Amino acid sequence: MRNTSEEMQQGKIEKYIHERLESRGALLFCLIDPMDYESEEVILGASKALAEGGADALLIGGSTEVQGEILDNIVKSMKESVDVPVILFPANISSVTRHADAIYFMSLLNARNPYWITQAQMLSAPTVKKFNIEPIPIGYIVVYPGGTVGWVSDANFIPREKPKLAASLAMAGEFLGNRFILTDTGSNPKLQNSGHVPEAMIRAVKSAITVPYIVGGGISNVQELKDVYSAGADIVQVGTAFDQSPDKALQTARAFAKVTKEEGAKKLRA
Repeated sequence: MRNTSEEMQQGKIEKYIHERLESRGALLFCLIDPMDYESEEVILGASKALAEGGADALLIGGSTEVQGEILDNIVKSMKESVDVPVILFPANISSVTRHADAIYFMSLLNARNPYWITQAQMLSAPTVKKFNIEPIPIGYIVVYPGGTVGWVSDANFIPREKPKLAASLAMAGEFLGNRFILTDTGSNPKLQNSGHVPEAMIRAVKSAITVPYIVGGGISNVQELKDVYSAGADIVQVGTAFDQSPDKALQTARAFAKVTKEEGAKKLRA
């Protein structure tokens, strides 16, 4: 149950997320990293397909920067073409555009460099306010292997076999005021002992916090998606599982949205 003071702080998109969670039980966020796409036209086609396929929100961004006029044009075109929120998933302080609905205002809780914990946030806050972009406070935790985001941010990876560490860090993130917790394995290379966040860790984190829990990274098929929801994720964000072809992206999004709906219904009945 959310308290009154917290509800007063929430913007339009955060309220949308909470209301949708309350009515559906689980949500699917689809991440588009512009660096993975060959052109703005392909990005726009994929965006339309993912929204039509059942994404509850589209995330735009990634671990390396897309900024300036390119980012402005991409997000503006997406906003004109889809009817779901477009949320920034920023790589750094320059990954901001006034055309987005909201921004993951993230603190990387297990960063070795304090720049990613508070300094980048301090530097970007005036721009976020000036552009009137809704900030969504997120405690971000990178789990091994970490992918590009782990390398760029010099994260002190949470070992996959240490779920209690992730749970304690998530709890600290909530206590510090973050209204969402995100655990992420990064863009996921096919390495030995890699994949999505382990189910034991998801269960541990979910049991330790009261805010919505987002899981990202390494989810490539419907069975893995189902496992992650069953372990406790409220929201799953998926990126590289989607093909650049609009037809294939639409097909995958529909399959993932179907699982999300089924698993959400189970959560509501529990």
